[in-house]
Amino acid sequence: MMSFTDKLAGAERAHDSMLCVGLDPDPSRFPEPMKDDPRRIFDFCSGIVDATRDLVIAYKPQIAYFAANRAEEQLERLIAHIHQSAPGVPVILDAKRGDMGSTAEQYAREVFDRYGADAVTLSPFLGFDSIEPYLRHAGKGVILVCRTSNPGGSDLQDQVLASGERLYEHIARLAAGTWNTNGQVGLVVGATFPAEIGRVRQLAPRMPLLIPGIGAQGGDAAATVRAGWRGEAGTTTAPIIVSSSRAVLYPADARGVDFAVASRRTALAARDELRAARLAKVA
Repeated sequence: MMSFTDKLAGAERAHDSMLCVGLDPDPSRFPEPMKDDPRRIFDFCSGIVDATRDLVIAYKPQIAYFAANRAEEQLERLIAHIHQSAPGVPVILDAKRGDMGSTAEQYAREVFDRYGADAVTLSPFLGFDSIEPYLRHAGKGVILVCRTSNPGGSDLQDQVLASGERLYEHIARLAAGTWNTNGQVGLVVGATFPAEIGRVRQLAPRMPLLIPGIGAQGGDAAATVRAGWRGEAGTTTAPIIVSSSRAVLYPADARGVDFAVASRRTALAARDELRAARLAKVA
């Protein structure tokens, strides 16, 4: 079985992409005749996957959208569908779990054994022993919340420690060092903070960065690539996973066309914008 980072690198090469499509299904925004029907979550999300599977570096289903609609079984089906229809594309389950001991062990089983995800987002604020149970799963990825895109993230993440480091810098240093026991650890850094992306990249020079916040949240794709991506002559040495959810799932120009066609058009434009930024960086 390929590791998360190997799968990520393969998808980046195969699709020439840094784009991750976030799967945040909101039945109230579904097209007719799916609208307001949570039983159609799998149909909606699998349609997006089938329309974009050659354009992405990863998919990122957000577990809350499924659990709130009693659709956990549809999430299982969806991840299995991604593995079947896009076998080279890793699935990152966006769960942001944060607990310890036997509870963390059960969460890890849920993510990797029940749902079959390749990686999971976690909150690191309970320390290494809250992360270690996930690292026991060979080849599976762990992506730690570091510097998030929401304004309130500064309440904690930007605080200065006694060492002089900001909290997000300390998390990045630990993640790139003693915590990365299986070589499959990454970090979440929001696209709305390009300077912080650059700082995290300094501290974690080869680690995958999951970067949400382009599209509906207003992050700048070119600034994100300049700050976070590293490589030369088409070879990536430090990958970024740039996530767009609502902009791809619910494109403004979807009226009058099949929803998946409109989503593909938006995803293609985002993939190409990121690629152009990368090419400009290495030029």
